[in-house]
Amino acid sequence: MVSKVGDQEGDRVILETKGLGKLFPIRRGFNPFARNQPRYIQALIDVSMEIPRGSTVAVVGESGCGKTTLARAITLLSPPTSGEVIFDGMSLTKGKVNTKDLYRRMQMVFQDPDSSLDPRFKVRDLVAEPCRRLLAGGDEETHNRVMECLRTVGLSDYADRLPGHLSGGQKQRVAIARAIAIRPEMVLLDEPTSALDASVQAQILNLLLELQRDSHLTYLIITHNISVAEYLSDLLFVMYAGNVVEQGPTSSVIAKPRHPYTITLISSAPLPNPWKRNLLDIEIRGEVPSAVHPPSGCKFHPRCPYAAKICSEKVPGMVEIAPEHFVACHFAEKTA
Repeated sequence: MVSKVGDQEGDRVILETKGLGKLFPIRRGFNPFARNQPRYIQALIDVSMEIPRGSTVAVVGESGCGKTTLARAITLLSPPTSGEVIFDGMSLTKGKVNTKDLYRRMQMVFQDPDSSLDPRFKVRDLVAEPCRRLLAGGDEETHNRVMECLRTVGLSDYADRLPGHLSGGQKQRVAIARAIAIRPEMVLLDEPTSALDASVQAQILNLLLELQRDSHLTYLIITHNISVAEYLSDLLFVMYAGNVVEQGPTSSVIAKPRHPYTITLISSAPLPNPWKRNLLDIEIRGEVPSAVHPPSGCKFHPRCPYAAKICSEKVPGMVEIAPEHFVACHFAEKTA
């Protein structure tokens, strides 16, 4: 079941994924006996979500759970193996897609600006590149658009600098300016503040909110920081081992998490008060399961304190336990 959130019945869904899956084949080398035994990393397993236009959706989870793979599958940078991606009523996974038209309307801000920004390009050229490739305007129009974007992110005086002459926060602002330069409808942000100092993180988050308000953007934010998700997002999706295990309005999920993994994830977030230590009500045993040989049934059952026989035999479906709040757990009532 897919969560639908909106105060009005006329709210439009700009992006929808249906049963999205992604497998990465593992090369077996030159062993002649292993070549006929294909092996795969299961990065995404049956991920379904709906994103209303103008909203902010956060996807949280530990490293390796499939968050970045989800963003890359949606943008077709790493096309999904199964399932469907629908953007504004248009299927991106069935038939031929005009990627130029798609990327005019959808952009992505990558996690590491040092690898996504060409060190040989000046800031003005970095921001101008998508305009020249995706838009039909002339040089003067492109220049005006670039300078407008740089003023928006507070870097109008840095147009002639190289990325190597910028701080981490300034590089991330350049990446954001480049993403909004073509005025897209939706922006996917992969850990936009993970490598930044706390004060710079606050500046970037406030900038994103300002841009959304002024340009009516839709955001999909990939993060492992619960505080960032709480501050920015309207909807929250919690991923574990390639699956969505809990989803719903951010305030509801954070205030009353029901999946054992979500409870642990939120409880483990550090508090700014050294006299208040986080004491976990649920003890999580073991390690993250193998993506090559995942456990049967619920992927979390080897580590779950509530696990029973059914957890290893049957994959739990999404159950609505509060308005628009869904959880995939056989024993969600025990965590209430």
